[in-house]
Amino acid sequence: MKLKGLAAATSILALTLTLGACGGSDSDKSTLQKAVDDGKITVGFAGEAPYSFEEGGELQGASVALAKAVFKELGVDDVEGVNTEFGSLIPGLNADRFDAISAGMSILPDRCEQAAFGDPEFMYTTALMTKEGKLDGMKNLEDVKEKGVKLATMTGAIESDYAKDLGIKTQQVGTPQDGMDAVTTGRADVFALTAISLNWMEKNTEDSGVEVSDSFVQEIDGVPQVGAGATVFRTDDKELRDEWNKGLEKIVSDEKSYLDVVGDYGFTKEERPDGSITTDQLCKGELPTADS
Repeated sequence: MKLKGLAAATSILALTLTLGACGGSDSDKSTLQKAVDDGKITVGFAGEAPYSFEEGGELQGASVALAKAVFKELGVDDVEGVNTEFGSLIPGLNADRFDAISAGMSILPDRCEQAAFGDPEFMYTTALMTKEGKLDGMKNLEDVKEKGVKLATMTGAIESDYAKDLGIKTQQVGTPQDGMDAVTTGRADVFALTAISLNWMEKNTEDSGVEVSDSFVQEIDGVPQVGAGATVFRTDDKELRDEWNKGLEKIVSDEKSYLDVVGDYGFTKEERPDGSITTDQLCKGELPTADS
């Protein structure tokens, strides 16, 4: 254990010295160098449990737990959060409101044109939420379209893109709670979001009055839309993104290490990336087919 601790300390010291060699004022420092010097970094999150949310004034969630673990590896102990609606996360990042996005954001080609995504952290699927007893056999968004029911999706979330591609008119909501409220009040019949988020909400809301479908991978034009979420950085912060990926790999590559960090938030080995799908592939829209 002493050797392991010494190795980690040496790694952090080497990184700090390398960054420090750049010198100069804060305006001359890279985002990573400034974070190491200050001992803190600011992340944007969207209040989507169990990825990232605030409870009792404390920032928590699986994405946040990963952020704290990886940034600590880089010598940054303090991770501060800025709560932002999901659709405003990338604009907020590029406006320097925060230094990274910690919200399990899906890696998509249009988003990759606006920001730099780290390596996959979570593989995920979609689910549907309805009032209790109102799921009516719906198993995916094609069923929603066929039944002609009112669908709610979250602004900026991947399910909004799925609905658009399938020609489904949606009611846009700002947060997961808004989507759940739309269902319970009857303003929407169905709310589509990542399965792990909907299951978390249903489980942690007393007398929720809702039910959640089995998870599914939506197909668009016969292509399964494999989902992967990642931490996001500004395009000119590739140094920070690359160092992040190195720290992340140490956790994701080992099942026990991964579950030690995110297991308390309902994530399992099924959500752990296995390296078969890369950020580069997802940014290029090169999704695997059902036969690959």
